[in-house]
Amino acid sequence: MRYYSADYVLPISSEPIKDGVVVTDEAGKIIKLGTKADFPSADIQYSKGILLPGFINTHCHLELSHMQGVCSTGTKLIPFISNVIKLREYEPAVIQEHIQIQDAKMWNSGIQAVGDISNTADTAANKEKSKIAYYTFVEMFDMMQPAMTEQTIANYRQVYADQSTGNGNRKSLVPHASYSVTPQLFEFINKANEDSATLSIHNTETAAENFMFRHGGGDFKKFFKSLGMSLDHFRPTSTNAINYVLKHLQPKKKNLFVHNTMTTTEDIKSAEKWSDAVYWATCPNANLYIENRLPNYQLFLDANAKMTLGTDSLMSNWQLDIWEEIKTIKKFQSYVPLKDLLQWATLNGAAALGYGRAMGSLEVGKQPGLVQVELEWAGEETSIFNSAARRVV
Repeated sequence: MRYYSADYVLPISSEPIKDGVVVTDEAGKIIKLGTKADFPSADIQYSKGILLPGFINTHCHLELSHMQGVCSTGTKLIPFISNVIKLREYEPAVIQEHIQIQDAKMWNSGIQAVGDISNTADTAANKEKSKIAYYTFVEMFDMMQPAMTEQTIANYRQVYADQSTGNGNRKSLVPHASYSVTPQLFEFINKANEDSATLSIHNTETAAENFMFRHGGGDFKKFFKSLGMSLDHFRPTSTNAINYVLKHLQPKKKNLFVHNTMTTTEDIKSAEKWSDAVYWATCPNANLYIENRLPNYQLFLDANAKMTLGTDSLMSNWQLDIWEEIKTIKKFQSYVPLKDLLQWATLNGAAALGYGRAMGSLEVGKQPGLVQVELEWAGEETSIFNSAARRVV
């Protein structure tokens, strides 16, 4: 057995343990929890600060790791999407090199599992050998063009087949966003996934998304025109975009709404009423990078919503590090309790991706990883801004 200690151990599912000790087997499975006094003769590995379970990154685009710094900050979403389409093609060797580098960096920063968006099979080989558990979301879109639906399905069958399900990995087919998926493609996705699947969808990242569904036209109509596509067949719903999505997703599955920058109280109420398996992923650094704004987290706290944390891609972030996402929220919306943020980053994320039995908290029988943050723990008053997270187990 191996013994790991810190000034405080934070199990997440229970109260912090002063002078806590985590006992694991050689594979990292937790055997016992206690304090130093419980193990007087043990050879204990001490880490200054706190120990907590490995982080869960519920929204990433690992396949875009080669595009760091390609896009300027503050461009807003639609110009950003245009850049993704135009600039993502690189030599395969370059893409693979950066995928491997960022996978290793995420592991070393304490990330235990990742919900990863894939439009290609570029990350599949790395996921087979990675120490991280990956839930691959094979992301589909037919750009609201019914004539493109069948070809879209045909194109993504092989991408899905190529994705890893070994090494503890999972996968499902998912819709990209409200403005890019027809009802027919939603229907295919619903039938293709098992009831135990998690579905991920980008949600209200920009005001233009709600404008499109409420009024038609707007910036998205111009964007589609720039791609040589028409939205003349689209009929506004006079409601926010999420209501279109709820009409076409299935409430019995886990549904992960991502970004939620413009999400309203009514949006949250509608989704929470629709299903008790709704999760909300926030990627604060990416929101600042692209739109230069954050969601109103108070709305989600008031609704007791199940929040998770993601990093998005290196095309829209400065690093793939969940602890940095926590620091950003505490910097700009410091009223969000640190206790809540730690739960978003661990327990909630594991539940959203279906890894809750193995990860997300320090409990006997789990193998969640172990992360150290070197700081003076004082509960909610703890200053975290000069700290960094590193993997211990």
